[in-house]
Amino acid sequence: MQKQKLVINGERLQQELERFANFGRTENNGVTRLSLSEEDRRVRDYFKACCEEIGLSVKVDDMGCMYATLGGSEDKPPILIGSHLDTVKKGGRFDGVLGVVTGLEVVRTIIENNIKPRIPITIVNFTNEEGARFEPSMMASGVLSGKFDKSAMLKKADSEGITFEEALKASGYEGEVENRLKEASAFLELHIEQGPILEKEALTIGVVECVVGMACYEIEVTGESDHAGTTPMKMRKDALFATNNLINEIRNHLGTLDEELVFTIGRMNVYPSIHTVIPNKVVFTLEARHKDMEIVSAVKDFVQSLPHLGVGEGCEVKTTKLWDRDTVWFEPKICDMLEQSAESLGFSHKRMVSGAGHDAQFIASYVPTAMLFVPSINGKSHCEEELTTWEDCEKGVNVILDTVITLLSKS
Repeated sequence: MQKQKLVINGERLQQELERFANFGRTENNGVTRLSLSEEDRRVRDYFKACCEEIGLSVKVDDMGCMYATLGGSEDKPPILIGSHLDTVKKGGRFDGVLGVVTGLEVVRTIIENNIKPRIPITIVNFTNEEGARFEPSMMASGVLSGKFDKSAMLKKADSEGITFEEALKASGYEGEVENRLKEASAFLELHIEQGPILEKEALTIGVVECVVGMACYEIEVTGESDHAGTTPMKMRKDALFATNNLINEIRNHLGTLDEELVFTIGRMNVYPSIHTVIPNKVVFTLEARHKDMEIVSAVKDFVQSLPHLGVGEGCEVKTTKLWDRDTVWFEPKICDMLEQSAESLGFSHKRMVSGAGHDAQFIASYVPTAMLFVPSINGKSHCEEELTTWEDCEKGVNVILDTVITLLSKS
């Protein structure tokens, strides 16, 4: 006879997620909790109190990341569970916080069932994942993994001129560098999908294999300004018309590379932006994402050819790469464990990729890491309409719990 699976308290999970949402809850049932704001300080205090109440030791590192640990009988690197507590402005109740509350609920369940883990279990809250107040996003995990320079990050300022360093000191959550995450047996991050795929395919669990590679360019089209009423059409060098031709070429070409390639023109500025003047310059961004770096490389090659494409209107084209990143693949063995746990619990599932960035992609550079997605209703996220059913949240946390139990038995 098969042994009964250990499961979490779903009602408590729901209540806890709602309590966390009270710190910065908006009129439309969203959340505004910018990193190191007063709302963030208060939710940190609450998280710390929850952890200390069940006997966890809480430490904070020099970037404000919080680590709440249930000790193990053996001195080994911990199993790490978590995400982030900060949100974007008028964001949702699930993005980030679900991963942190997952860790809290998993540890509570383990304690209640008198399980004495052989190795420690640590719940983590990474600072400033969103980058909504201080750019860039995933700031603290980027510093921990050596992707970002700490001294440069401390100088980053918000819209009011307050630096990250000033906000960190004022929050009371500036800890010690020796408390940083240095090693772990595994890192598990449960997150809402922030997209429509799981819901569209009527699936409950997404085992995330990777965070896709990206490339972002700024493209400048230069023409000449003249009077909008006196210059014949054939004598114009209209940068906006040329840009329109160029965008059509971009869409037609990139649309044929691969059906999983996504690309976006997200920002456009037209100069001089006067209705009686022919535009003399247009600057826009082009961002593309795909898991296969060969596809990303094909995008890069095409973008670099744009100045020579010939889009008419007598205009010139210049391209500048703003940034790029390689695809980050997660630990296959842990992905397999997550999939096996979902299967054993009877939850529908699939392997998938993440088009959005997460702390897990940086932590994966030095800790065996994997992510799990649960569905987002209508694919909504980073908005007050963001919603995941309580049932799906519970199922996702149960998969994490089951995987933690497996890791404890094999570590």
